[in-house]
Amino acid sequence: MSKSTRLPRKRFYRARAHSNPLSDSHFPVPIMPSHVNYSIHYPQFFPSNQTTDDSGNRTSALERSFTKTCVKNIQFADIGCGFGGLLINLSTLFPETLMIGMELRDKVTEYVKERILALRAGNPGQYQNISVVRTNSMKYIPNFFEKGQLSKMFFLFPDPHFKEKNHRRRVISPHLLDEYAYTLMVGGIIYTITDVEELGDWMKACLEGHPLFEAISKEELEADPVVKLLSSATEEGQKVARNEGQTFQAIYRRIMPSDTEKEELSSAPLN
Repeated sequence: MSKSTRLPRKRFYRARAHSNPLSDSHFPVPIMPSHVNYSIHYPQFFPSNQTTDDSGNRTSALERSFTKTCVKNIQFADIGCGFGGLLINLSTLFPETLMIGMELRDKVTEYVKERILALRAGNPGQYQNISVVRTNSMKYIPNFFEKGQLSKMFFLFPDPHFKEKNHRRRVISPHLLDEYAYTLMVGGIIYTITDVEELGDWMKACLEGHPLFEAISKEELEADPVVKLLSSATEEGQKVARNEGQTFQAIYRRIMPSDTEKEELSSAPLN
């Protein structure tokens, strides 16, 4: 096996289990979604070669793709993607769908990048539709995604932040659900899972209480191939399974608000 196709070893990318999402980290953040450089993340779909536009100006293929309303956009976002297990599994299940993992820890992000590059090198033509970016999704989701762009968002085994004073750090909260609802298309799905019952109840209550989300029926969940991956694709999920632990899921669909809810939302005071 060549060096370029060898999968990275986690022991060289040690990191804390969680990071403080409210701390100031320094990494590049796009000004707006149209500034996300797709050619870096998905070179097979967005070649980075330069060309000339109709006005005689030199533009990149990335810029041309957005000029044409970006025929292919990122549709899945794995928030706090960890070591990338879900992305890897989703990649072959949805080979034509662009998806990205968003991770705050720098070493973990670097591991996922190396893992994807090794998988691409060892499996020509595969895993071209996944990537990872180091960012703080609690602050910068609107910088990466347009309104109604995403069809699926994943929050797998997030930090429970047990202390009540730290609940504001939780990645699922009423005000953050406003942002997630903005980036999800109507009909899009938000998947959450945890092995902490109190956090599971919290996430379910937040989603249940939000006017732009509704619970998905048991029948639909059983037919959704993604649901089976929630507890098996990630390192954390596999650890819970080995310990015969229990998991708690909350899976909801983005909906249009009713006329009454629209009036309530429009009249709600700004924070």
